[in-house]
Amino acid sequence: MGKKKKNSNYVTAKTQQAKIDKENAKRAKRRKEILKLVLIPTVSLLLIAAIIVGLGFAFGWFYKNPNKDLKVTHHATINIKDYGSVHVELYGEEAPETVANFVKLANEGFYDGLTFHRIMKDFMAQGGCPKGNGTGDSGTDIKGEFSLNGVTNNVKHVRGTISMARGDDPNSGSSQFFIVHKTSENNTAALDGRYAAFGMVTDGMKVIDKMIKDTVKKGYTETVAAADQPIIESITIHAAHD
Repeated sequence: MGKKKKNSNYVTAKTQQAKIDKENAKRAKRRKEILKLVLIPTVSLLLIAAIIVGLGFAFGWFYKNPNKDLKVTHHATINIKDYGSVHVELYGEEAPETVANFVKLANEGFYDGLTFHRIMKDFMAQGGCPKGNGTGDSGTDIKGEFSLNGVTNNVKHVRGTISMARGDDPNSGSSQFFIVHKTSENNTAALDGRYAAFGMVTDGMKVIDKMIKDTVKKGYTETVAAADQPIIESITIHAAHD
């Protein structure tokens, strides 16, 4: 018997299918490569964005300043030795007696050479005590301009707010002030309505951040030893229109 001839149609169909399978494999490979080119950068950007947003909320970069619409009556510049200048706007209509007292002491040079004696990371930095230990004052007490003391004050305690320190007596504020380090619900709940906030840092919070960071590195969590207290070289005042 003779040999069977191969079915040419079968061979052709098989060859065509092989070509189709090969082309499909190429397409699949290209799709994977394109997906990698698109997906990897996209995921990377999303991760970077998530990190930036996380840091922003951690350091208070994205909070809405609730004090931005308050009328500014004065500007103050707090010069801190070895760190730089902190620029503050003061709200004399919200806390007129507090601002008048702060302006008077600054213009008299009362704060020159005093220090930040109490520093608490993520909470505040307090200064303006002539004794350097939290027990000193200017010799004159002022009325506490906050709601707990029957006074309307719309200044909120957020990162950068400057406020008057006081003792248990609501009218015991004098020369000591503090700057809020971080915006948080705990800080706001502890301070709003209980302390006379009277201004806001407009430039220089990085100076405060560095001062607090350096102090914490030295092992302090609240009261700072005299030798390590950051020094207020001067506080200068300018009217809002200057």
